[in-house]
Amino acid sequence: MNRFVITTAALLIFAPTAFAGGDAAAGKAKAAVCAGCHGADGNSVNPMWPKLAGQHATYLVKTIKDYKLGKRKDPMMGPMSAPLSDADINNLAAYFSSQKQK
Repeated sequence: MNRFVITTAALLIFAPTAFAGGDAAAGKAKAAVCAGCHGADGNSVNPMWPKLAGQHATYLVKTIKDYKLGKRKDPMMGPMSAPLSDADINNLAAYFSSQKQK
C-alpha cells in the first residue's frame, strides 16, 4: 500500500514537468506573434492581457490547448492558437515559463 502511494505521488509531482517539456529557444522564435499583446518577454504592459512570464509551463500548455479546442473562449486567442502544433505549444510554454515576471 505504501509503495503504491509513493509511486502515485511521484507520478503526480513529476509527470506535469515531463508533459510540458519544450524548447525555450524555439518558443522564443514562435512568440513574436504573442508580443503585440503579451510583450516580447511575456510581460504585458496592458492589464487587459495577462502576463505570461513566469507562469507554470503546464498551466500555459493547458490554457493554450483549451483555447485551441474551444474549451476556453476568447475572440483573439481562439484564432491565434488554432494553427499551433503541440510542439509549438510546448515550446511557447517553455519560453514564457522561463521568463521573469516584472
